[in-house]
Amino acid sequence: MSESLANDATPATPVVSGLRWYVVHAYSGMEKAVERNLRERIDRSGMQTKFGRILVPTEEVVELKNGKRSVTERRFFPGYVLVEMLMDDESWHLVKHTSKVTGFVGGARNRPAPISEAEVMKIVTQMQEGVEKPRPKVEWVVGELVRVKEGPFTDFNGAIEDVNYEKSKVKVSVTIFGRATGVELDFSQVEKV
Repeated sequence: MSESLANDATPATPVVSGLRWYVVHAYSGMEKAVERNLRERIDRSGMQTKFGRILVPTEEVVELKNGKRSVTERRFFPGYVLVEMLMDDESWHLVKHTSKVTGFVGGARNRPAPISEAEVMKIVTQMQEGVEKPRPKVEWVVGELVRVKEGPFTDFNGAIEDVNYEKSKVKVSVTIFGRATGVELDFSQVEKV
């Protein structure tokens, strides 16, 4: 235990004060690798006290594949990683020179601006909601034009009348022999026009 921790009279206070959230820009699709690389570099350099949490903002999405529902993870801020850290020259260099990191977002070139705790909580809340109730991979909107890509109405175009995310079905109004007819189809049977 370091001396600064031993002299801390109130154990309930955080180990390091002054930790703020910063947005780090990473190569798209490499956010998890950046998180892993950052953690390894922090451990190797012994800078654990200068860093807090590292978040890759993701949400769970539901999609239909071959008639089966599958839940996958989708990044809702692709190319960005949130890092809670004490900003100084040493910690700035550690993050900036981590593999697959292109830099910080916001602020001056060598002195990035932190984001507010409220903004971080909004992102964390969105991540929680995604775990509790996964969103569909494709969002369907009533009135949107779609094309039927399989089934008896293949190549018909129509407008969405109703969306049922629980059953992964849409009701589409297609014109058959000059009359608008509502047809219930699986999400996988239609595509956006």
